Amino acid sequence: MANRKIREKLVLKPVDEGHLEQFNKLLRYVFQVTSKDLLEGGYEDGELIRSKLPMLERADVFGWFNGDNLVSQVCIYPCTVNIHGRIYDMGGITGVGTYPEYAGIGLMSDLLRVALKSMREKRQWISYLYPYNIPFYRHKGWEIMSDMVSFTVSDAKLPKQVDVPGYVERGEIDHPDVLKTYDHFARRTHGALIRNEDDWEEYWRWENEEERIAAVYYNEKREPTGFVIYWVEQDIFHIKEMVYLDMESRKGLWNFIGAHYSMIDEVQGKIYKNEPLAFFLDDSEITETITPYYMARIVDVKAFLELFPFIGLKTPFHFVVSDPVAEWNNGIFCVAGTENGKNRITDEPLGNPIALSIQTLSALLMNYRSASYFADLERIRTDTETVKMLENIIPNQEPYFSDYF
Repeated sequence: MANRKIREKLVLKPVDEGHLEQFNKLLRYVFQVTSKDLLEGGYEDGELIRSKLPMLERADVFGWFNGDNLVSQVCIYPCTVNIHGRIYDMGGITGVGTYPEYAGIGLMSDLLRVALKSMREKRQWISYLYPYNIPFYRHKGWEIMSDMVSFTVSDAKLPKQVDVPGYVERGEIDHPDVLKTYDHFARRTHGALIRNEDDWEEYWRWENEEERIAAVYYNEKREPTGFVIYWVEQDIFHIKEMVYLDMESRKGLWNFIGAHYSMIDEVQGKIYKNEPLAFFLDDSEITETITPYYMARIVDVKAFLELFPFIGLKTPFHFVVSDPVAEWNNGIFCVAGTENGKNRITDEPLGNPIALSIQTLSALLMNYRSASYFADLERIRTDTETVKMLENIIPNQEPYFSDYF
């Protein structure tokens, strides 16, 4: 009864620039962002609010209001990502929060349902988010799609210097060669965000970029083929991100890191896919921690499947999908062949059935785990031959995602 009375007072509507201060106030409360956090991130008083204005102008934001007061919100950040070599528009879910006195009455569930409808209208066929509560988002249809490997390497275990034909130059983090190299990398790397100017600004949102340095590797032709963004503090070489287009640039960047051995005790960093660094090092006795990072969700199954780059598709088959939130994703989706450069998707039950949830379908097509892995967990219900067929036609590329929004 009390919950119904509270809900009767509330109105769900778009959040615009006029609500910027309330938008940020809710974010800071929910995520416990302190003034100290802002100062350490390089923000002066009031600067964070102003810096969020472009996001609010670009994004679709929906909220529940009690009168003029914003009490719950969700933000859909427009992005572009590489899915197995195909470029998709993606809706990045961020800015999620509800004041505690309004929790537990289904406000966020309604906001996510509205968000999915909005993404579908904008032709954003897939959505990413950083999960503060994995079970909650799983229940709403998202699933883990990428890992983050945190590592620590002592100075004694750094790779030995090796001969490479190129060289490294230090420079500003926004040097054109950094941006150019990342763009080249992202357009050939499954899962990666294709960063525009606003995305790069969001990339630095919670960091003091004035204290970060970029080191770019150039090959013999003076072409930038890799970079590392880093800082040195209290005898630790911190790696924010390392990007390389080939093994030569990878070796060259580790040569550069190793050249700091006399001024550091260890290297700490992150790798944004399940690619253990230990195998690359001469001495593999290092510390690595693998944790789930981002989650993904297919917004519209039919539209997503039409563009998906299956390999050697020959025999029709059909998914039988269940979706707890987006009713348009419930049913049969038959991959019947190709036509005019797209997959032909029908609602006919042709070929072998593959029954699964929207969560499993999302993780499967992102290739976070294989079809046989999901079959062993009984999250895919089909026969053994169809599982093998799926493993042959889904590109075998691990997803990479290093951003945060």
